Formats: sequence, C-alpha cells, structure tokens
Amino acid sequence: QTRSLLGVFEEDAAAISNYINQLFQAMHRIYDAQNELSAATHLTSKLLKEYEKQRFPLGGDDEVMTSTLQQFAKVIDELSSCHAVLSTQLADAMMFPITQFKERDLKEILTLKEVFQIASNDHDAAITRYSRLSKRKENEKIKAEVTEDVYTSRKKQHQTMMHYFCALNTLQYKKKISLLEPLLGYMQAQISFFKMGSENLTEQLEEFLTNIGTSVQNVRREMDCEVENMQQTIEDLEVASDPLYLPDPDPTKFPAHRNLTRKAGYLNARNKTGLVSSSWERQFYFTQGGNLMSQARGDVAGGLVMDIDNCSVMAVDCEDRRYCFQITSFDGKKSSILQAESKKDYEEWICTINNISKQIYLSENPEEIAARVNQSALEAVTPSPSFQQRHESLRPAVQSRPPAARTSSTGSLGSDSTALSALSLDSLVAPDTPIQFDIISPVSEDLPGQAKSSGQLGRRTNPFGESGGSKSETEDSILHQLFIVRFLGSMEVRCDESPDVVYETMRQILAARAIHNVFRMTESHLLVTCDCLKLIDPQTQVTRLRFPLPNVVLYATHQENKRLFGFVLRTSGGRVESRQTSICYIFESNNEGEKICDSVGLAKQIALHAELDRKASEKQKEIDRVKEKQQKELNKQKQIEKDLEEQSRLIAASSRSNQSGTEGQFVVLSSSQSEDSDLGEDGKKKRESEA
Repeated sequence: QTRSLLGVFEEDAAAISNYINQLFQAMHRIYDAQNELSAATHLTSKLLKEYEKQRFPLGGDDEVMTSTLQQFAKVIDELSSCHAVLSTQLADAMMFPITQFKERDLKEILTLKEVFQIASNDHDAAITRYSRLSKRKENEKIKAEVTEDVYTSRKKQHQTMMHYFCALNTLQYKKKISLLEPLLGYMQAQISFFKMGSENLTEQLEEFLTNIGTSVQNVRREMDCEVENMQQTIEDLEVASDPLYLPDPDPTKFPAHRNLTRKAGYLNARNKTGLVSSSWERQFYFTQGGNLMSQARGDVAGGLVMDIDNCSVMAVDCEDRRYCFQITSFDGKKSSILQAESKKDYEEWICTINNISKQIYLSENPEEIAARVNQSALEAVTPSPSFQQRHESLRPAVQSRPPAARTSSTGSLGSDSTALSALSLDSLVAPDTPIQFDIISPVSEDLPGQAKSSGQLGRRTNPFGESGGSKSETEDSILHQLFIVRFLGSMEVRCDESPDVVYETMRQILAARAIHNVFRMTESHLLVTCDCLKLIDPQTQVTRLRFPLPNVVLYATHQENKRLFGFVLRTSGGRVESRQTSICYIFESNNEGEKICDSVGLAKQIALHAELDRKASEKQKEIDRVKEKQQKELNKQKQIEKDLEEQSRLIAASSRSNQSGTEGQFVVLSSSQSEDSDLGEDGKKKRESEA
C-alpha cells in the first residue's frame, strides 16, 4: 500500500515537472519577447534621432519633420527605458522563482528518488544475504556482519524514505508558490509599466494582487509550519522505529500472537527449477477468508496461491534454511514451502494457517475460539494424510453440520453483520433455501416467471442497440449502459422491501462459497435499458438472462465492499404455484456497484416518466374521443332538426299548391261546360278525346 501510494505521489511529481517545464518555456518566451521589444524600441529611437543626419537625394531639409521625429525619438526613448526596466523586473520577479523551482526543487525530488531506490535495492540485497544464513554451519562473525548490514540498510532505507516522503509532501506547497509567484511578479511588473498613464485603472487590480501576495505569504508560512511538523515526526519515528530494524527481534520482547485468523507479510517461496535445483522468490503473502494470496511488487491485486481450508501445515528443513514451513492442500495434490523472516513470523504463520484450516474464521468470535483450540503456538500440524483418510475423518463433521450454519457465518463479507437477529434473518431469507451459484442456460431451462417468446432467448443481442434486419426490442430505449459483472449466486427471499435482504443474501452466498470452496464465477455483460436488465455472453453476444425492469423491486450496493451489488426480482410462480416469489441476484463488478445501482434507478425513473406520459396521452386521447363523439351527436341532432324543418317547409308548400289547383279545376270545368253546351254532341266527344 505504501509503494502504491508512493507511486501516486511520484506520478503527481512527474505531472508537475512536465507542466512546469511547459510553463517555463512560455514565460521564457515572454521574457525573450520583452527583451526583443526593448531592444527594438531602443533601435527605433536611435534611428529616429539619426534622421536629421540622413541625406536623401530627393529630400531637402525639413525642420518640422526633423523636430517631430526628434520628439517621437524622445518619447520612444523613454518607452525604451520603461521596457528595459520591465525586462529587469520580469527577470527578477517572474523568471527567477520558476527557474529556482525547476532547477532546485524538482531536481531534488529526482535525486531523492534515486537515493531511495538505491537504499531499497541495498536493503533487498541485505535481506537476501541474511536469508541465506545457515543454521548448521553458522559463523557468529558472519552472522553479526550480516545482521549489522541488514540493520544499517534498513535504517538507511527508512531515513531516506522519510526524507523522500517529506520532500514529496512539501512539493504540493511549492507547486502553489511556483505557480503564483511568477504570475504575481509578471502582473506587478506590467502594472509598474503602465502605471504612468493609468494610475486610476490599476487600483482594483493592485488590491487583487495585494491579496494574492498575502495568500502566497500565508501558504509559505503554512509550508514552513508543515515542514517543521514533518521534521519532528521524522525524529520521533527514528527513535520509535529503532527496534523494528532488526530482522529477527527477541521473542521475549516481541512474543508471537497465536490466536490470529488473518496474517500478512513478506515470505520467501521455494520454486523448483529442475530435478534437484530450486530458487527462492520473495513476495507479499496474505490470507483472505480461507485462501492464501500472494502479490508481487508492482501488481495491482493479489492472486490465489492455495485454498487453505482443511489444509495441513508443518515445520520442515529445506536447503539448510531457517524458519521454513510447508502447506499441503486438503487433497494432497498441491503444496508450498515458504520461509519466514523471523521466528516470530514463523510461529504466527503456522498458528494462523492452523486456525484457518479449522475454519475458525467463519465463527463470530474467531480469536476466542482459536485461544481455546490452540494449546501452544510452537506446535505445527503433522504431515497431511492421504486424501481418502482425510475425507473419511471429515465426513461425519460435514453430515452433522446444521443447515443454518452458513446463515450464521459472518467472516466471509469482511464486516460485522451481527446486528440482525435470528428472527429478523428468518423473516428476510427462507431457511433451507437452495443457492444457485451458476447461470442456467436459457436453452436448457426457462427462467421462472418469464414468458416464452420466439427470438427472446438464445438470440444474439447487440449491447449498443444496433440491429441488422429486425428491429431490436431495446432499440427505442433512450438508455443503454453496459457493465462487466460476475455472477455470484441467487436465492429466494421472503421480503423485498428493505435493503437488509440484499445484504443478508450477499453474506449467505459468500459464506456458502467459502464453505463449499466454490470460486468459479461466470463473467457477463450487464446491459441496463429502460425496459429490462440483460445478462449477455461477452463471447457470443447471446442473452443469457433477461429481467423485466418493472419486476426489479429492490437494488442495493454493499455498505463496505462497493464491488458487490444485488437486486430482488419479483416473479410469478415458484416453489408454490399461483404465488409471487422474490429472488435476490448477487453480482460482483469492477468497483462499479454504485454506478450500476444509479443506472438502474435512472432507468426506472425514465420508465416511470414514460409510463406517466403514456397514461396522460391515453387519457387525452380518451377525452378527445369523448369530445369527438359528443360533436358527432350534436351534428346528428342538428341534421335531424334541419331535416324536420325541411320536411315542414315541403308539407306547407304542398298544401298551398293543392289548394290553388282545386280552384283552377273548378274554373276550367265551368268554362268547358259552357263551351260544351255550344258545341253539341260532336264537340263534347272531341273535347273528351283531347282531354
């Protein structure tokens, strides 16, 4: 951790050096330009003064022009003097501070870095020589020399490291000063240059620069105080750390802790390079639950060395080296020989691995149980028997383990979760609930509570919402976020209203993985959209699982380990038909648990707003349909009334025409009768035929 933090500070120092070099070049260009301007102004003034001495073939003596140019020359000469003063001020107030910081402070950091690297290499070499000391052919003089060499190199490394760290911390203050002082000097020089003609315009700027100057002084005083405190801390640490420089301290003054369930430190690992030859490599080892991990210098994270649940550990004699012990796995197929630096570390490593092998770390008070189990810190575990004997000896213990044992384990999450009582745990997670550690293939088994549809399962999905011939179901979604996750497990839960159910499910799944030695995790791509959550195979782009977003009722990130997150999916059907069940899915991400939860929350908000907009749109459409129906009824009523009026008018017109026709008929009949009487019988017949 210290070297990782040192790498961050060194990276910051390199960035500061790069930026300061660029800023120095820019300011140096300003300084060169000012010098050039001053020289050019002086040359212009000189040429104007020499105008009267020039003899132009076509020009005569022009006294007005000469006097005017002399006046210009005088003014420009004064400006040249001002520019010369400005150049001097820029050299003193702008270039000097940044040059000092670049040539002195940054080079000091590089020098201390080289000295620290040399001291670190010397310390590693001394540790290597010390590790090669023989315990059978031990020469007291050689041992004293090697021990003194280790003491000197370790002390030198520690002192160099503290001074190097002090310089890196001081660099943060010097960075501010080196940036502010040149700018302050530059602005003050410019103000002095323009002050002759703009006194009133610089009052506000001068006040601002005065404040900056005060701030620089405050930073300088704070830096001096911090440097004094760091120097005092270095002196105190040098006095307090003197006993720690010894590689093998006195066991009477520094006794070994025999009740540990976690241990970390540097060990020498034996690696076979041939049939009879071997090499030793020094690495940092640490325990994590029931696993032994190692991390080489410069690596980002540790790697698994061995599963030490139910393993055996014993002291061995290996290549005439001291403090060696051997760890053998449960099945006897894998073993490692390690060498501790001191007798204290040697005893603590053996006791710690013994305690972890007995799975004491899964109990609520591991140190108290370890204190009752361990009778002596010097006892090492006997060589491991065969796999069959170990299996037969452990079989009754495995069968007699109660089902709720994994529910009460608290060591797998690395945090105390004893706040939940047994009653509250039973109300969150159903007892004897099976845990699914792997993702079921959609080809072999359907996900509970999800309808079958053609093309939904086993279809290649583009995580970016692009499709070739057919339109993707998530193409219309405005949210597409992709995360890399690893599936840890899922189980049915009773409650889906409190984040505690997610925390408890995380604890139980990780505890079950530790108990049953399940370390395999399926990596997938989690696609978050406004419609659903999808688990996509990163190789084939096939959708493994699909979770409808409305069914995701709860989601949370672990309170301490932000890589763990989970969500509860409410489905229809389960172990009891016609009943809604809740299943909690737990995943591990690359430090993106909070981002995933935020993305799911954003997706649900977008879906909620979309649903509200859809309902509002449907309501508006319904209102429009009602209005349209009412308008149609009104138009129909008006048409009926119009038809009735038209019919009434037709009836009235028809009645009037009937009356006039009757009167005319009477007149015609009377006239025809009079004519018939005059025509006689032949005329009557002719009239009738015409009629």
